[in-house]
Amino acid sequence: MGGEGSLFGFLRRPMGLTVTLLLAAQSVAYYGLPKERPVNLAQPLSSMPQEFGSWRMIREIPLESRVLEVLKADDTIERVYADAAGNRWVSFYMAFFKSQTTGVSPHSPKNCLPGAGWVASRADSISFPAPGFDHPVSVNRYVVSKGDARSLVLYWYQSYNRTVPNEYWAKIWLVVDAIRHRRSDTSILRVTVPITDGREQEAERAAVEFIQASLKSINDMLPK
Repeated sequence: MGGEGSLFGFLRRPMGLTVTLLLAAQSVAYYGLPKERPVNLAQPLSSMPQEFGSWRMIREIPLESRVLEVLKADDTIERVYADAAGNRWVSFYMAFFKSQTTGVSPHSPKNCLPGAGWVASRADSISFPAPGFDHPVSVNRYVVSKGDARSLVLYWYQSYNRTVPNEYWAKIWLVVDAIRHRRSDTSILRVTVPITDGREQEAERAAVEFIQASLKSINDMLPK
């Protein structure tokens, strides 16, 4: 009984619950769910609008086949958008995964950026309102540098009507959705803006404005 009491006490603590859910997430990802409900995008990512308010697409970047093989995503898109004045631009990337039960999952920029030679000087999160969402949207914020180049990177995980900045909570929601809805789809989104002349706040303002303008359309493409 003493052992059981200690176990339940551990599970009642926030850290204990988090660890338990993470272990469950790993089990779901490794073993899968025998009756997982297949889901598909409501619209392909290629249908993403080329205009969002004052933002216009100026370039579409096809991903190389070797990159796609590593990602193992079910759909991807990478574009560059500029504002109407043409003096601000953002790089947008999104990858959708219809299932994570075969061990396939999004590649976190937290790992990919250092692997590409970028060094983070800031790593935290921010929240802001977005049209179509009745709660603040939270995203990861990274400031990275490579040689003389500096960039602001905002990224997050998203399913329909839900944005998650943290990799650990993304795994927890994987368990919840797998159990409650028999699905494990997710997507990862990244917005990158160059920081020129040290104007970090201006870069962040551009990234947030683009997300606020585009997020409802992005959400509409996801499985309901």
